Amino acid sequence: MQIYLPIAEVSVNAFLLLGLGGMVGVLSGMFGVGGGFLLTPLLFFIGIPPAVAVATGANQIVAASFSGVLAHLKRRTVDLRMGGVLLVGGLAGALLGVQVFNLLRARGQVDLLVQLSYVLFLGVIGALMFVESLNAIRKTRAGRAAPTRRKHGWVHAMPFKMQFRASRLYISVIPPLMVGFLVGILAAVMGVGGGFVMVPAMIYILHMPTKVVIGTSLFQIIFVTAFTTILHATTNYTVDIVLALLLIVGGVLGAQIGTQIGAKMKAEQLRVLLALLVLLVCGKLALDLLLEPSELYSLGTGKAH
Repeated sequence: MQIYLPIAEVSVNAFLLLGLGGMVGVLSGMFGVGGGFLLTPLLFFIGIPPAVAVATGANQIVAASFSGVLAHLKRRTVDLRMGGVLLVGGLAGALLGVQVFNLLRARGQVDLLVQLSYVLFLGVIGALMFVESLNAIRKTRAGRAAPTRRKHGWVHAMPFKMQFRASRLYISVIPPLMVGFLVGILAAVMGVGGGFVMVPAMIYILHMPTKVVIGTSLFQIIFVTAFTTILHATTNYTVDIVLALLLIVGGVLGAQIGTQIGAKMKAEQLRVLLALLVLLVCGKLALDLLLEPSELYSLGTGKAH
């Protein structure tokens, strides 16, 4: 069933959009990521203009993350205090990110920025997560306990420390603020929740328990992506409500399923699956940059070919 998207100015199959939203919702519930790192490129691939995909994708992440957070709150796996600190940094980062996005969009360079940002961040983070997770699984199967994460002295030596009881941590608020700020920029520029950056950072830098990380990540993502959506809607006018509604319906349903799946899997298994997904999307985008450069230049100059 074809449906016309007024802002994107294209016709797309409605069931395809529902399926994409559902798939992203499952990822949100399983891994604590908003799923935008997968949704936004997929929207590119089915013909949605990049500016609309980024802004509307952020809107869908709000619904999928909210659905996932409700399930995690019931299990008390959300550190609300840590989420609040991350949120402060995230809002500031989103504000800066939207300004950068608007500037590059006015110069016709936003498409190239989004593609390169995805390849860079997904490639580095996916590779690091994949190697670490495989090592942890291999050592566990060999009968040795999974290695404890090394404490980073610079994190624990910083001032302005705060007690985070749900995460069993007493650390400076500066590292969480920095992580949140980076995630806010990514949310605005790439149309992602930023969970693919925040989840590894919370595990390996802040040393939070994996089960608490997922719910806390989703909690922060809700507000940062909502704020980003509002900024894009009021400055760029690139949020397509029809597209957003179809993605949201699928995302809310998928998040509940993903949360149930994630609760039955080991932390190492969750991380290696997420790493594989990140690397897969990175590879597809990198191929597009290498094999189809003419499309990027035509979009950047605003000419249709």
